[in-house]
Amino acid sequence: MHQLEEKLRCLVDEACGYPVGSPQRQKCLTQIIRLAAKKLWQENTPYYQDALQQTWLYFCSHVCGTYDAKRGSLITWLNTYLRWRLQDFYRQQQEEKTKKVHPRANQYATGDRSDFFLLEENIAAPPDIPPILEGVKSWVEQDLDGDLRRTHIQGHPEVNCQVLILKRLPPEVSWKDLAAEFHLSVSTLSSFYQRQCLPRLRKFAEKEGYL
Repeated sequence: MHQLEEKLRCLVDEACGYPVGSPQRQKCLTQIIRLAAKKLWQENTPYYQDALQQTWLYFCSHVCGTYDAKRGSLITWLNTYLRWRLQDFYRQQQEEKTKKVHPRANQYATGDRSDFFLLEENIAAPPDIPPILEGVKSWVEQDLDGDLRRTHIQGHPEVNCQVLILKRLPPEVSWKDLAAEFHLSVSTLSSFYQRQCLPRLRKFAEKEGYL
């Protein structure tokens, strides 16, 4: 494990030494993802893949501006963020269940996220867009074959994979806000995203060598 952590630290240092958008930087980030993925927290929940996707996108956006090797290993940093996202999804799921009983219960419990990592909400994202995130965003916006636009929630053509993936890219719009915007339940949006959008996103990421 120590050897892996040291290799990851070296790859982070190397990646951050290359210009944004360079093939060398993208190659290092891809190597890190492949190595670190084997050690990340895993659980069998319907929203795990969504949380994992957000974790990787957050990693690409913030590793060179937020991660501090002196405060802990990269695996710990990634697992901390991943568990925060899982907690968010769990709270959203619980809120959806309790809305019928307590319609005014619209606040999430924040919990204690201090640990030795800063809250990502309090950290300004770097101004540049990392190559992986830029590649995903470009693919979604172009939608060359129209598949993302065609794939939509039944009866709601405006709520399609193109729209939802773009809104879930960092800085992601919360499911609660999306539910209010489209007048649909969180569970309907999240379920559609997991069944239709995530498989397409993963297929693209694998094709491009991001995963």
